[in-house]
Amino acid sequence: MSKQISAEYVKELRSKTGAGMMDCKKALQASGGDMELAVENLRKKGLALADKKSTRIATEGIIESYIHSGSRIGVLVEINCETDFVARRVEFQRLAKDIAMQIVACPSVSHVSLDSISQNTIDNEAKIESDKEDLINKPNNIRNKIIAGRMEKRLKEISLLNQPFIKNPDITIEELLKQHIALLGENIKIRRFEKFLLGEGLIKKVNDFHSSIVNKS
Repeated sequence: MSKQISAEYVKELRSKTGAGMMDCKKALQASGGDMELAVENLRKKGLALADKKSTRIATEGIIESYIHSGSRIGVLVEINCETDFVARRVEFQRLAKDIAMQIVACPSVSHVSLDSISQNTIDNEAKIESDKEDLINKPNNIRNKIIAGRMEKRLKEISLLNQPFIKNPDITIEELLKQHIALLGENIKIRRFEKFLLGEGLIKKVNDFHSSIVNKS
């Protein structure tokens, strides 16, 4: 006989994983009410489903925007799915808004994924690391290991999919996407994004009050 699980407990699991209500109920029953085990099992299921759908073509979706308080930074992001039906789902639109907010919250992020980072960027980052003073006198084998470790960390810092989700740091943005793939039944991809920083690239005028006073005297 399956264990009785309260609706509140099911809703709690749904909020943690984004999985459907029935899937959450079944996971809790299968785990004997163990929330952590149910979360783990649902995440594994979501990853498996997402991996199966990851090669499917996704050309529908939406372009979402987010302007941060103060209107000094904004983001446009394109999120793709397979059908217009899913693009209009509130869960998909909420995901797009969360992704836009995530990009604003991560100033170091400049690429969607590790795979989208150009070789030129990788080479430049490697040169910066190899030229750091604390590595100059290290033996080559140790120096190379340190550089490799720092490079791995640095590339993850600029990759959106590798960021901890701001609303739930226990999962990454990649895992968040996979949860929604499992929930909505379609492949979902972040195609591209653009940040807009107020005044970026402009030469700002500096008022030198001291010089102006001296010149007038």
